Amino acid sequence: MLMRLLRTYLRPYAGPLALVLVLQLGQAIANLFLPSLNADIIDNGVLTGDTGYIMRTGGVMLAVTLAQVIATMVAVYFGAKVAMSLGRDVRSAIFRRVQVFSAREVGTFGAPSLITRTTNDVQQVQMVVMLSLTLLVAAPVMAVGGVIMALREDVQLSGLLLVVIPVLLVFIGFVVSRMRPLFRSLQVKIDGINRIMREQITGIRVIRAFVRDTHERERFGDANADLRTVGIQVGRLMALLFPFVLLVMNLTSIGVLWFGGMRIDTGGMQVGALTAFLSYIMQILMAVMMSTMIFMIVPRAEVSAERITAVLDTETTVVPPAVPVTELQGRGHLELKGVSFGYPGADEDVLHDISLAAEPGKTTAIIGSTGAGKTTLLNLVPRLFDVTDGQVLVDGVDVRDLELDTLWSRIGLVPQKPFLFSGTVASNLRYGDEDATDEELWHALEIAQAARFVREMGGLEAPIAQGGTNVSGGQRQRLAIARALVRKPEIYLFDDSFSALDFATDAALRRALVPVTREATVLVVAQRVSTIRHADRIVVLEDGRVVGSGTHEELMADNETYREIVLSQVTESEAA
Repeated sequence: MLMRLLRTYLRPYAGPLALVLVLQLGQAIANLFLPSLNADIIDNGVLTGDTGYIMRTGGVMLAVTLAQVIATMVAVYFGAKVAMSLGRDVRSAIFRRVQVFSAREVGTFGAPSLITRTTNDVQQVQMVVMLSLTLLVAAPVMAVGGVIMALREDVQLSGLLLVVIPVLLVFIGFVVSRMRPLFRSLQVKIDGINRIMREQITGIRVIRAFVRDTHERERFGDANADLRTVGIQVGRLMALLFPFVLLVMNLTSIGVLWFGGMRIDTGGMQVGALTAFLSYIMQILMAVMMSTMIFMIVPRAEVSAERITAVLDTETTVVPPAVPVTELQGRGHLELKGVSFGYPGADEDVLHDISLAAEPGKTTAIIGSTGAGKTTLLNLVPRLFDVTDGQVLVDGVDVRDLELDTLWSRIGLVPQKPFLFSGTVASNLRYGDEDATDEELWHALEIAQAARFVREMGGLEAPIAQGGTNVSGGQRQRLAIARALVRKPEIYLFDDSFSALDFATDAALRRALVPVTREATVLVVAQRVSTIRHADRIVVLEDGRVVGSGTHEELMADNETYREIVLSQVTESEAA
């Protein structure tokens, strides 16, 4: 998965990559050339007392070193630039993919995991690319070149490499093979930490209201301890790796000096050659050590790449039509024909064979007990989910055949849990229409009974915290209603959007909505009977099925389910 991801997202940077490879190759060759020059200075300059030869060869060494430094600096610059660009592109790709996910896919992965994949997992892949372009490219050249140059200096002494290199490779392979499952577990533990932190920050009021601070601290402590335990296991393996490599390097140096000294004593080798050979041995082992640094993080990057690819390869169940309808000939007529819906893996459908029509200029209300499927039914209209069976039609066109932007431009949705974004009142309202004037925003606020408290907050530029946590539940609902009004859609979907309002505000808001929504189709989901009793048509849901339809008076007369809901909230005389 890692190689597949890199091939896909590094392709646009073939030019800079080629430059980095050439420069890293050049600096590695220069690095191999320096010990040979040093040996020549010792054997042909120092031992013979030829100062001119020392100066000339030393000048060449300085020039080679300067070229090596310049090549390394340029290579590191472009390598870092490519790695950062890769991270940006992968994060952008994940973000774009998540944006087209339906609620089903988002629920499958979970918000904390998607955040981790977009941040921490991308960083792991980015780090591998960065180190590979700055270290791993040069390592094979130094290793292979070092072996060749060492053989050139002394073939017999090079026999030490036949012992040293296999020992290093076997040990590194042993450690890396045990790191992979630990890194997979580590990423899952990070997901868990993110999930718990997100829950605790979002639900801080509930935690304090129920005095669950100690419990939540313990829960976070347990997740933190699990992450620490896995991290310690990884650290122990890493702690074994570098000391072992250093031990091998030092033992190799001792072996080279020991056997090299005997070779010099017998006249089979010169002092300069021994110095150069020792440098090449160190370069070979340093190349192995640099490769070890990469191998330590590659398993984690592979796990991260699998998690990233899982998101990128997931297709949304809300598929855009191949030949979309971009224009509608109508004013927002909404109809559901034989609609059924079931969640993946569920034993039975949530909705069963539902048929209803909502016409422009009329208000259609949906009521039912908790779990009857009211919100699920409403979510089928803007295609937050797609029906399992049947059709959802807008102006006679199946929503699955409509271009998504065309569909969404016709709909003003006020969800059951209204969400406000960090910013200002104005920036939140302009989600409905980014070109709306201040006058239009104030008009929408007046209708939504929100103008007064917005003025008290400081006006349209009053700050709104993430999620709207600095305003009350009722204020959030009214701002969400105002946001939908700014859009001026043809279909209004109110999903229990008046539940946090007091009766007086609820009544005033509904009165103010009448002239604004007179020509629009209004579909209202509500638990409170007072909110929907004057609707043109009320649909009663029970266990995902329509068990009644009509006006308030008609349903009170002949629908027992509706009568039970009404009488659980008001008396018989009030209901009449």
